[in-house]
Amino acid sequence: MKITSVLTAAALAAMLAMPATGQSVTLRATANSNETDEDYDGLVVFKDYVEAASNGEIAVELFIGTQLCGNGAECLQGVADGSIDVFVATSGGAAGLFPYIQIFDLPYLMADDRIAEEVLTNTDLTAQMRVRALQDSGDTIRIMTIGNTGGWRNFANTQRRIEGPDDLKGLKVRTVVADLPQELVRTLGASPTPIPWPELFTSLQTGVVEGTKNGITDIMGMKFPEAGLQYLTLDGHAYMAAIWVMNNEMFLSLDDDLKRVIVDGFHALQQATFASPKRKSIDAYADFVSGGGDLYVPTPEQKQAFQDAAAPVHDWFAANVDGGEEMLANFRAAIAQAEESVAARRAAELE
Repeated sequence: MKITSVLTAAALAAMLAMPATGQSVTLRATANSNETDEDYDGLVVFKDYVEAASNGEIAVELFIGTQLCGNGAECLQGVADGSIDVFVATSGGAAGLFPYIQIFDLPYLMADDRIAEEVLTNTDLTAQMRVRALQDSGDTIRIMTIGNTGGWRNFANTQRRIEGPDDLKGLKVRTVVADLPQELVRTLGASPTPIPWPELFTSLQTGVVEGTKNGITDIMGMKFPEAGLQYLTLDGHAYMAAIWVMNNEMFLSLDDDLKRVIVDGFHALQQATFASPKRKSIDAYADFVSGGGDLYVPTPEQKQAFQDAAAPVHDWFAANVDGGEEMLANFRAAIAQAEESVAARRAAELE
């Protein structure tokens, strides 16, 4: 049975268990991406689940790209004023309004997907962020869930293999406009260069920048190797979190049955975004190497050197980002809890 069939069957089962409420709602959902992206995969799952489980009482309209808004700040304003109901932001895209969201760009804190997914599903971190975001947005923007969009950020460039932090020195590395990614690049000895995403291909091609911090699916989806990006180091310095938000007034206007459908729909969406980059990265890595790309995996000693070199960024975040100290403490506590839980389950699985 196909995955989509399983999801539809699950949604139909939920629908049969749900009483009719008489409400009729249309949600406008947007992602500044394309139909090859994990965000789109998540929205398709969300739409399928919510429409079926609500027995048609909720319709979800998808707007992929920049039809409704052109960037994170503009889209979040749309969510706040109610012209957009659902949006997905990167940590960098949300940093202007919620600077503490940048914790996901803090380097080398979460070890792997299993820990990251445990943090986002079985700790209080997302709930803590939801409370803070509602306060900071005047009760207009509600964080519904946090998923993944592209796996892990790695250093890639057009010039040379990066085996340790010293190899980054002097490179012009593209970042988003948010402060933390720029501080990380600067701390490692490279030159941060904020470049809009649509301009990155040409910027690599012309030498305006020589490197970037991206996941493999984005690198291959945007055909960056054709612009000269031939060196990729799997240092995994940051988890590419996707922050899914909803207009709070719209959510609160629903009765409890439809709220449950929405919440469960976002859970299904989250699971889809966890899975999508894992599958897509297999072909993406193979295509990168077959096209002549140099794929390098740091040794444990080299990975530790990256971590040591980047450590000052954590202190910078706590001292300079509004809400940074509190959220960093929350993040570290959630990671510790996740590591303990995963270790216990792993031990049980090995018995």
